[in-house]
Amino acid sequence: MTKQSNNSTISIDAMGGDFGLDVTIPAAIEILKEFKQLKIILVGDEASINKKLQLYPALLLQNIKIQHASQIVDMDEKPASALRGKKDSSMRVAINLVKSGAAGACVSAGNTGALMATARFVLKTLPGIDRPAICTALPTESGHTHMLDLGANIDLSAEHLFEFAVMGSVLANAIDGIDAPTIGLLNVGQEAMKGNDQVQQAAKLISDSKLNYFGFIEGDDIYKGTVDVVVADGFVGNISLKTAEGVAKMITFYMKHEFNRNWLTKLAALIAMPVLNSFKSKLDTRKYNGASLLGLKGIVIKSHGSADIISYSQAIKVAIAEVDNNVPQRISKVLEKTLT
Repeated sequence: MTKQSNNSTISIDAMGGDFGLDVTIPAAIEILKEFKQLKIILVGDEASINKKLQLYPALLLQNIKIQHASQIVDMDEKPASALRGKKDSSMRVAINLVKSGAAGACVSAGNTGALMATARFVLKTLPGIDRPAICTALPTESGHTHMLDLGANIDLSAEHLFEFAVMGSVLANAIDGIDAPTIGLLNVGQEAMKGNDQVQQAAKLISDSKLNYFGFIEGDDIYKGTVDVVVADGFVGNISLKTAEGVAKMITFYMKHEFNRNWLTKLAALIAMPVLNSFKSKLDTRKYNGASLLGLKGIVIKSHGSADIISYSQAIKVAIAEVDNNVPQRISKVLEKTLT
């Protein structure tokens, strides 16, 4: 990620997520230690936020402001209910700050559906974008890849997948500095005749464009690092992501079980500890927290609802990088060139 500029301001939905202020405030403090010029607006119940901030030295709070919001969007609340009935929620107010220009980006660990619905309503989509998409970085054998959509859109057309390819390409170029990111379309096989009409038509649209289209890829290509950007509809993308997370948890479970079988296996675990710690570090999902809601006229980053302090801090870093690299503006320019 590129170096953060001197005038970035990030609004944080301080009440959102499973742990709310217990995570969002310490994460904000940690980020401010690293990014000295960053400004943060904590959005939520002012009295509760002030009570938590009293635990920190005043010197660490100089670049923090509080924006009061009287409501909280529940993690299981329906998006329509949050949109209509929670106009003064910490989520809505944090997004409003991006709309007004008071903040360059918003970070929230709140309800994903409500966040997408609210962000789309408040910020609107970029010209040429019909559906925003959820995009995140995933670890690979060679570094990481960007994958979208991860669940925002289920029923899509080929044109939507093409839009995702454009947005993913711009993001990889802006954040990773890749001149011509390779685009892979997730399919049931790499052969040209494989797949349904949707992916077949999308493949033609992408290959006929100026994007660096690699071709069809399969599920195992995601973590091989075959391409820089993986494109899929939200149904396929979300299942792929959750399946991988499930496999990772299963591997961790069996490794712990086997190493704890007896004193010999415990001794083997002790000897292997440096290797195990290195393995854990490389696959630490906290390093990849922070999914972008691409296609909006502003920057909104979704953190995992169960994020800890380290994980939430990473989501803030993603927001900083997208602000510094003007991601929405860059997407808009590429779309303008592509569609004209």
